[in-house]
This record gives sequence, structure tokens and C-alpha cells, in this order.
Amino acid sequence: MQQSPLAAYLQTQHCIPEDRLARIFSDLYKIRIAPATLASLIAKKADSLRIFADRVRELLSGVAVKHLDETGFRIAGKTRWLHMLCSTSLSHLRLGTGRGDIPSGLAGTIIHDCWPPYLALEAVEHGLCNAHLLRELQAIIDHDKEPWAADMKDLLSDALTLTQIAHDQGKPAVSPEQAHQIHQRFDACCDQAIKFHEGLPPLARPTKTGKRGRPKRRTGHNLARRMQTHKAAILLFFDDLNVPFTNNEAERDLRMTKVRQKVSGSFRTETGAENYCILRTVVETARKQSWDVLRALSTSPVQLVRELNTLHQIQLDSVAG
Repeated sequence: MQQSPLAAYLQTQHCIPEDRLARIFSDLYKIRIAPATLASLIAKKADSLRIFADRVRELLSGVAVKHLDETGFRIAGKTRWLHMLCSTSLSHLRLGTGRGDIPSGLAGTIIHDCWPPYLALEAVEHGLCNAHLLRELQAIIDHDKEPWAADMKDLLSDALTLTQIAHDQGKPAVSPEQAHQIHQRFDACCDQAIKFHEGLPPLARPTKTGKRGRPKRRTGHNLARRMQTHKAAILLFFDDLNVPFTNNEAERDLRMTKVRQKVSGSFRTETGAENYCILRTVVETARKQSWDVLRALSTSPVQLVRELNTLHQIQLDSVAG
């Protein structure tokens, strides 16, 4: 039995800390390994797989549609940020210097949640996560009872249904008539919302003297203006059937990171967090490639990179064909 791949798998995929790993090895395999030794084995395994993680990042730069997301994580008592860059076949997790330390040099289409630093990325086409928008619209419906929000929610649902029908029928796009109707409805919803809010009495300014700046807007007003501004990114899934409706790909890939924090707590060192990012990159990518995860962690990194290159080329050829 190879302790290093198994320990890396149990800690990365099942969030088991080193002291409990030591008990598992003792109870199941009658092997006595100190927690510090297990931590060293896991660190060495991560370091050996760094070339694989780097190659995943390189391949992602050339993928047509990519997903971006980030999450806070406690490291040595301080909040740091883990950044996810992924596609349907590749996942890369890294430790950033801050929340705004997002990937650079990207091309193609990026799907994200409308966070301003993502929007500031140039030389890319932006697609927004409509699951986030649907939740915001539902909140406006529930709390503020604004009719335009229900109309916009119905519009996005109708647009998604039309893209699914086009996919099922093997069509490259929805019909021009359907596209024109959806875009008209979108514009009408935004106009309705903005006119509705502009007709309301302004919100009271803060009571502090000397307070300047634009008048405060209501939540629904801000949402409508944001949707009007980013219409092209919101409806990109509708105008280009290769673009997904949501950013769930990245959110799913980050989910186990939050589970890990709840189960095992924060990282004590940045090195430990970086090792976790490398191993998580391997595990997530292996699953997306339909590899056996334990085999992937046991395989020579050079061989693993070779297999990834081959499969990636096959996938590119399949898309091109």
C-alpha cells in the first residue's frame, strides 16, 4: 500500500486531518504513522504534482469558455482567498494574495458573478451567472413586490427553455424571431423597472452633515440598472449556445473547500494551503476526466501530464468536429 496517495486522497477529498488519518492507518492497516509524518508525505505528494497543476492552468488559458469564482479561507488566523478557474473538463485552484488577485492573461469567454474586478478583465467576453440574478429577482418579488422582477424572472426562464429546446433539436441557435422577442422583452422589463423607481419619492439622505454623493437608490433600482448595463453578458447564454446559463461549474468546484474548512478548520501555513490547492486541482480534474482519483494520485506526474494532454487534444478535436 502506498501511504502517500491514500493520505492525500483522504485529506483532500474527505477532509480528514492528520491526527485522524494516523488513527485510520493504525486501525485499518496496523501501520503506526505520526501525524507530522503524514503531513510531510502529503506535502511531498503535492510538490511532485505541481507540474500537473501548472499544466492544467496552461490548458485552461486556451479553453473557449471558462468559469471564475473565489472564496475566503482562514490561514494562520487571517482571511485569505482561494481562486477557482475551471471548465467542464479542467479545474485549477490557487491561493491568491487577496480577493482581487484574479487570473490575468485570459482569453475567450469567462463566466462569473458580476464582481467588478472580473468585469475589469479585458480581451475577454463576459457571461454572467443567471442563477445569482434569479435569486436577486426573487428577493425583490418576495420583499418589495415589484412586478417588473417577476416579468424579468419569467423572461430568463423562457430564454433558458428556448436554448434547451434548440440544444435538443441540434440547432446552432434559437430562431431570429425568438431572439428578437427575448431582447425586446428584456429592454421593456428594464425600462419598466427604471421608470417605476424614478416615479417613487427619493430616499432620505443620511443625516450626517456634509454628506455628499449621489442619492441612495433602492435595491430594485440598482438591480434594474445593473441588468440594463450588462444586458449582453446576461443574455450571452441565449445568444451563444456554447455558453452556460450559470456559474455553477466554479461554485461546485469550490464547495468542498468550504466543507474542508468546516470539518478540519483553517490552514496553519500558506504552504499547507498551497499544497491543498495543488491536490484539489488534481482531484477535481481527475473526476472531470473520468479518471480513478487514487490512480491519478499514484501515477507519475509526467505520465499524468501526458495523459491529460492526449485527452485534452481529443476533446478539442471532438468540439472542432
